[in-house]
Amino acid sequence: MFDVVALGESLIDFTPNGTNAQGIELFARNPGGAPANVLAMNARLGGKTAFIGKVGKDGFGDFLRQTLVESSIDVSGLVIDEKIPTTLAFVQLDSKGDRSFTFYRNPGADVMLTSAEVNRNLIDDAAIFHFGSVSLTADPSRTATLEAARYARQQGKLVSFDPNYRPLLWEHPADAVVQMQEGVTLADLLKVSEEEMQLITNESDLARGSQALLEMGPSLVLVSLGAKGAYYRNAVGAGHLPTYDVPTVDTTGAGDAFMGAIHYQLRRKAAEDLRTLPAFELEEIVRFGNAAGSLTTTKGGAIPAMPSMVEIQNCIASIPLM
Repeated sequence: MFDVVALGESLIDFTPNGTNAQGIELFARNPGGAPANVLAMNARLGGKTAFIGKVGKDGFGDFLRQTLVESSIDVSGLVIDEKIPTTLAFVQLDSKGDRSFTFYRNPGADVMLTSAEVNRNLIDDAAIFHFGSVSLTADPSRTATLEAARYARQQGKLVSFDPNYRPLLWEHPADAVVQMQEGVTLADLLKVSEEEMQLITNESDLARGSQALLEMGPSLVLVSLGAKGAYYRNAVGAGHLPTYDVPTVDTTGAGDAFMGAIHYQLRRKAAEDLRTLPAFELEEIVRFGNAAGSLTTTKGGAIPAMPSMVEIQNCIASIPLM
């Protein structure tokens, strides 16, 4: 039995890595892709996870597969595309460590995953099925993703959705909104950023926006707020928790680490449990996620930066809140 099975993209994040002797900026090859990152965080904490997705038959694809294996993620659902190369993303960081992306994906192997290639046996063996919207940007992966999510719901799995909106991958924001809204209606657990909440609901107020999302179907809505922490809402309450005051280097993967840590805390919960979780329990879960996300920003990259259980526990116990 897997704690979490995720379907989506595994790709290369080229992240800034200093300069050479001539002062030219260098980039480091890092494993990336939100669903894979989420699983890596969970596995780092001891969870049992599996990945469904597609990479190219190239050195980058080999590197990603090996990274997943070394992260203790089951790769029996990973498909190799013989013709289309692995997707690449170049990450730019501003003075605060916040990132922006440039994608080389027209198409990339990840978007070529078909419904027939989805290993449904992995979904059958999962407690949580997780997906995002990057695989909803185009077919055939769009159809494969939505069919897999619907199948997971039919099998009584806890379905988790994180839009992980990347504007450059969509022809128009309206197209993204339609697909993200579809994802929300399929989810029991929803994690969005403030920007994604506003896009999906046309509401910038946290209380109203999270309530609108809850009314679309999820049992639990989490809004990640970056340096401001996170906001939660379910049927019995809502609240805000600050994050931890750490020296931020690179925010890449922080939201994924937050989500992976949340999954680890919820791995034995059903959708109805999420709907009625009391505030004290939810706050303990979100606090744990905040610590995982915060610590991930203290190092470069995503998967290589994700903290251990001991590091998260020490953060909660000793690092002040912002």
